[in-house]
Amino acid sequence: MGRGSGSRSLARVAVIVRAPAAPLWWLGLLAAGIGAALPGLTGRRIGLLAGAALFLATAATAFTARRKRYAHLARAASRAGKAVFLQDRAVTARTWRQARRWWLALAFPAAVASSLAAPGTAGLAMAGVGAGLWAKAQWLGGLERRTEALLWVRTEWAKGSPAGRQVHGYLTTGLAAGDAAPGGARRPRRPVGRAAVSAAR
Repeated sequence: MGRGSGSRSLARVAVIVRAPAAPLWWLGLLAAGIGAALPGLTGRRIGLLAGAALFLATAATAFTARRKRYAHLARAASRAGKAVFLQDRAVTARTWRQARRWWLALAFPAAVASSLAAPGTAGLAMAGVGAGLWAKAQWLGGLERRTEALLWVRTEWAKGSPAGRQVHGYLTTGLAAGDAAPGGARRPRRPVGRAAVSAAR
């Protein structure tokens, strides 16, 4: 890898981590809201209290999962060559969501249906996963700011997890590369007429 890596498509690590956060958060809250309108077998109070506990547990799990692996890959990252193609933030997020659209589509009705037993519990658990992934993306953004380098992964390696066994390493660029800020958020629009920064610097 490194400068001799050739022409390859790279996706931002933080954008991949952040991609499921919003769907899980909003679908989870919607499912919890619908569930709260149902009495359920346990009753609303017990269901929502259990859901709050699961929210905290799933958020903590999503935030801490594989953090050592992410940190190791970040420390061992090499500089991207100038021939690489940096995938847009929107394309990366859309690709992740499209590959898992059926999973997301099934998770929502399943969370609502579970409210017949414990109102709101599964929905709050879903929202907790979304919150944890958003927090992990912010943590990655902190790593990127401290090292003044954005973290990228080859798109063919990131079809599962951006920190899975199939990922052999990260590549880095300067903070100005691409259209996503540290942490994967949308970068503020640059003033019209300002020269674009080279993607791999």
